Amino acid sequence: MAAGTTTLAPPRAHTRHLASDADCDAFVRDVYDRYGPLLVRYATRLLDGDGHKAEDILQETAARAWKHSRFLVSRGDHIRPWLFTVARNLVFDHHRARRNRPLELMPVEDLDASWDSTESTLTTHVVLKALRELNEQQRTVIRLMYYLECSVAQAAEHLGVPPGTVKSRAFYAVRALRKALEKQGVRAG
Repeated sequence: MAAGTTTLAPPRAHTRHLASDADCDAFVRDVYDRYGPLLVRYATRLLDGDGHKAEDILQETAARAWKHSRFLVSRGDHIRPWLFTVARNLVFDHHRARRNRPLELMPVEDLDASWDSTESTLTTHVVLKALRELNEQQRTVIRLMYYLECSVAQAAEHLGVPPGTVKSRAFYAVRALRKALEKQGVRAG
């Protein structure tokens, strides 16, 4: 070996798990087979019906079980509480992350407009069409203040501008929206 070169030792993390990769694979398959449907159902309930995210929670739970497989194999059938605790904590982390995430700008088409009547559906369609005619700055102010119900101060903080600027932008955005609606034949009431 040349002077100044070193060889890297194999990572130790792999030696902490079960005796072989086949044992690890069998352990993870067993976790999926025995507890997978139960964990998905449990996570789906905690996630208000989001089955796709529940599948992600199952995968992360299985990955953590694999990382702790040496400890868990010795527990035998008593790993169920550990798995459900991990799944619950992952769901809580997901909820916490969504709550702490800064406001995201979303496309106009993704705004939640879940009214019941046909009339309100038509109104929503007309408003969304009018919103597309506004510039991005105007749409952003309307999203923040009217759809996300942010205060002037919150919108100013999110946009990084003074509150007076937010008020001015909101005024001109609403005026532009009104004009766009009038172009479609909608009259202000």
